[in-house]
Amino acid sequence: MAIGTSEGSSVFIGPVTAATDQATLEGLTYVEIGSVESIGEFGPQAQDVTFTPLKGPSVQHLKGAVDNGMLPIVCARDPLDAGQIALAAAAATKYEYAIKIVLADEADANDTPTTFYGRGPIFSARNNVGGANDVTKRTFNAGLNVFFEEPSEAVA
Repeated sequence: MAIGTSEGSSVFIGPVTAATDQATLEGLTYVEIGSVESIGEFGPQAQDVTFTPLKGPSVQHLKGAVDNGMLPIVCARDPLDAGQIALAAAAATKYEYAIKIVLADEADANDTPTTFYGRGPIFSARNNVGGANDVTKRTFNAGLNVFFEEPSEAVA
């Protein structure tokens, strides 16, 4: 059985890129984003396109354009972390950046983890100060205009 927790997973930001293929995204240099608490839901989802025929009993659902999602990355705010500094700088631009997510989902020490590669703009770098006993956090949101998944692989 190869199920597990998200503990040990990591997120990275790469350079500005116009890459549209997985091989190019894999070959880029990335900086790890430190103190990541959670990575939100992401991945391809088709839009629901509906049509209601005048002579039909029900709404028809068709599969429309695919949206790879908005990737929320929640971190304990660390103004000295190179990855968070890079994300904050990226949020101040209109350019598209490479993103890499590596899950800790290997079945054993011989296997490879699932790795996701994406490209898109960084939309925000919002702070959440909270109360006296809260960790100050920062949430970055990355749009995924290009998205690839390299599945975990069992190595004998």
